[in-house]
Amino acid sequence: MAQTKGRSTHVKPESAGAGRAAERYVLTLYVTGATAGSLRAIANLKAICEQHLKGRYQLEVVDVYRRPERLRKDQVVAVPTLIRKLPIPLRLLVGDLSRTEQVLQGLGLVARTS
Repeated sequence: MAQTKGRSTHVKPESAGAGRAAERYVLTLYVTGATAGSLRAIANLKAICEQHLKGRYQLEVVDVYRRPERLRKDQVVAVPTLIRKLPIPLRLLVGDLSRTEQVLQGLGLVARTS
């Protein structure tokens, strides 16, 4: 029994998921003005962040009509696009973010299903 205790102290497979829960997320959402798709993407992402990342995320919304140079900088080719800059690795999600389960998988908040 002491051996099991010592072993669980050194090998913590759960710690990867537990550490993930405290990570800070840095997100950038690229949209095209106040179009229906852009507004839907913003609303969907804010709802997901407030439910799953409350107090642990920083979100920047970039209107590509007002800041077109940002498209080139971040190599965005479709809009709306969400970029997860942190935690690394960088991830991109394209669309209105209405498929919550896929967004959660893309953000690395839930395990991918086969």
